[in-house]
Amino acid sequence: MDAYHFPDNRLKKKMEDPTKTPLCLVACGSFSPVTFLHLRMFTMAQDYVKFSTDFEIVGGYFSPVSDAYKKAGLASAEHRVAMCQLAIDRSADKLMVDPWEANSIEYKPTAEVLDHFEYEINDIRKGIDAGDGSRKNVRIALLAGADLVQTMSTPGVWSEPDLDHILGRYGTFIVERAGTDLEEALANLQPWKDNIYVIQQLIPNEISSTKIRLFLRRSMSVQYLIPAPVIEYIEQNHLYSDDGAASSTHSFTQEKGKEKEGSSPKTETSAT
Repeated sequence: MDAYHFPDNRLKKKMEDPTKTPLCLVACGSFSPVTFLHLRMFTMAQDYVKFSTDFEIVGGYFSPVSDAYKKAGLASAEHRVAMCQLAIDRSADKLMVDPWEANSIEYKPTAEVLDHFEYEINDIRKGIDAGDGSRKNVRIALLAGADLVQTMSTPGVWSEPDLDHILGRYGTFIVERAGTDLEEALANLQPWKDNIYVIQQLIPNEISSTKIRLFLRRSMSVQYLIPAPVIEYIEQNHLYSDDGAASSTHSFTQEKGKEKEGSSPKTETSAT
């Protein structure tokens, strides 16, 4: 962590509309590997924010979990950060990859990760130029899949203080997902309902990292499911194949519950 530098190259420096509230979205998760759905979530959030809120998005971040999470199917933090970076390099969006959490020796709870972004953007960089001669603090919020709301509404999975810190102080933007009963889940989160924004997935996309890993283990193609540079990286580094062989992109044959005592579960932006 000695050489750590907070990535801000795509963080907007000046707002377009000073009457709005600046917003930065943070997606926490495994990203093993990152998929087009992970990328698409930011795009869906951008549309939702533009047409349904008084926010203005000024930045978006992937924050991959550290190796300390010790989850099955988890490639090393170095590989996952590299794959996320490859996925966004050619993007015209405001997406960035922050390696702070990934490089940590210890597991970082979601609340602490959001605090890190609050510190870097609002304490260190003093927020953003509002465009009217003043500066505004940037609202930090969690971006995640609907399965996150289910875990948050399940008794005993998250601690009350962590829920209040994440949903009360920061808030979350949730992308709906098939098979998730959002109404029931949200009913148990009423104290924070004003800080939970539900984004409809108008074109259903059920790509998951779990399914991608399964395809790769079976030497099945994952072309058009994850970015091409990520596929190349996986092949070059022999990731996700039981026998260590690279997967072929051209062959046709080719989440979280209780984690540790005293800590809340790490969130994944969508299916892992």
